[in-house]
Amino acid sequence: MSQHLSDAPSPSAAPAAGAGHTDWWREAVIYQVYPRSFADGNGDGMGDLPGITARLPYLRDLGVDAVWLSPFYASPQADAGYDVADYRAVDPMFGTLTDADDLVREAHAVGLRVIVDVVPNHCSDQHEWFKQALREGPGSPLRERFHFRPGRGEHGELPPNDWESIFGGPAWTRTVGPDGTAGEWYLHLFAPEQPDFNWQHPAVHDEFRSVLRFWLDMGIDGFRIDVAHGLVKADGLPDVGHTGQVALLGTAPMPYFDQDGVHEVYRDWRRVLDEYPGDRIAVAEAWTPTIDRAARYLRPDELHQAFNFEYLTTPWDAGELRAVVDRSLRAMGAVGAPATWVLSNHDVTRHATRFGNPPGAGTQLREAGDRQLGLRRARAATLLMLALPGSAYLYQGEELGLPDVTDLPDEVRQDPSFFRASGQDGFRDGCRVPIPWSGTEPPYGFGPRPGGPSWLPQPSQWAGLSVEVQTGDPASTLELYRAALALRRSHPALGAGTAVTWLDAPDGVLAFHRDGPNGQHFVCAVNVGAAPAALPGIVPATARVLLASSPAPAADPAAAEVVLPADTAVWWAI
Repeated sequence: MSQHLSDAPSPSAAPAAGAGHTDWWREAVIYQVYPRSFADGNGDGMGDLPGITARLPYLRDLGVDAVWLSPFYASPQADAGYDVADYRAVDPMFGTLTDADDLVREAHAVGLRVIVDVVPNHCSDQHEWFKQALREGPGSPLRERFHFRPGRGEHGELPPNDWESIFGGPAWTRTVGPDGTAGEWYLHLFAPEQPDFNWQHPAVHDEFRSVLRFWLDMGIDGFRIDVAHGLVKADGLPDVGHTGQVALLGTAPMPYFDQDGVHEVYRDWRRVLDEYPGDRIAVAEAWTPTIDRAARYLRPDELHQAFNFEYLTTPWDAGELRAVVDRSLRAMGAVGAPATWVLSNHDVTRHATRFGNPPGAGTQLREAGDRQLGLRRARAATLLMLALPGSAYLYQGEELGLPDVTDLPDEVRQDPSFFRASGQDGFRDGCRVPIPWSGTEPPYGFGPRPGGPSWLPQPSQWAGLSVEVQTGDPASTLELYRAALALRRSHPALGAGTAVTWLDAPDGVLAFHRDGPNGQHFVCAVNVGAAPAALPGIVPATARVLLASSPAPAADPAAAEVVLPADTAVWWAI
């Protein structure tokens, strides 16, 4: 049974983390926790809030600044919690409101901030508003809070328009009355169990202001806004005019995405956030046609950050990477917002697998690719990302170099789009497999006892990728992340910023300079090519290697220049 507002603990104060440091979000490294798959505290095979709380010291020691939690709200779990039945309750599979309050307090005690998902585009079909709207039938005032419409065709047998669900099939489902009679249709841009709210209705605005304040009063430091671009639909809900409209992370202009009216919602939300002390923030998950469109969500009176999906989807190519870095810094600088950088999340194949597959393979893959190549590139990509100015996002397990689990049996998959025709590929389960902590048999420390359950099966080779195995091994990916994050925090030229100075480099190599105070400067070079590359004149003889993604580059004594191995990134102090 869900806990509700009356069961909530007394509100906690604004976070103690980062006290005295304003605009922390301009350079923060934020770690995404997918609660199902991070740590299982009670041994039922499902990750939970107490499990996360117990592992907070690991995240502190990793060197991140904040934790972003994917949804843990009361939900039938038709889409892994992104179908919310009660925005003020914790789903029993994850714990209680007391557990959530404990997590926030403990995070602040160890110096971490906490960001939670909020899902305003749609709810669950088990939300009380939607259930009442169905019970009361056509004409119910509750139906005005959603998008109910009569169908087209002689008997209303066709959907109201041609919009398609991101998960496949039409974006409309027809209701059925108590007597079995077919009725109106309702809009759901995702699964049928996720009806879209009508953000033209004032009650929807009022409800979400209240939801934000509920969690802010508990001490939450911010929100990641799911489908931030989807709340407002074009007037009249016009047809698109063709099929194959948009997939997950798609950026084609659509009448149901990135409408100008959405910005007034976020101006309103910014006013709520600004009521609270401690630099509370909001982060947009906004799929937009261009980075410039995404920047519009970050004007000074709107949100603080937006995910950089264009960077995430950029192939391992020097020219394309440089171009997207330039576009990102320019667009964000124009509105005074920090650029963000991300390589993986819960909706895409892990980058250690993507980079081991041919370019253009997409963001959801079912091929393992070249594991060694993928890991080598992933390590280099991480140093590139963490050297760029702005804020960076990490997805749980990437610090272990985890590959995607591409061979999950179909019968264990739970991604709803996997079971729907004509949708996006539906292979997101591969990046959601519970991460390995310790031990030689499943669930590898994910749960409290060896041999215990795990909601998705873990590969046997993950025993060699656990936190326990990698800790203390200077060649491990975990220690690379720890070292990089420590340097990023301590070096005065890293972190916040608005620009890089590109250096002349051979084809296939990216090299840039960042200036710090008191002559403390920094150079990052990345060879994305397949062969070693000489770097004449880029690195002075007095430069000191800070960190390398693979064995440190050699100096060619004859040429007196650095030779950078293929798929390798290096940081130098100048």
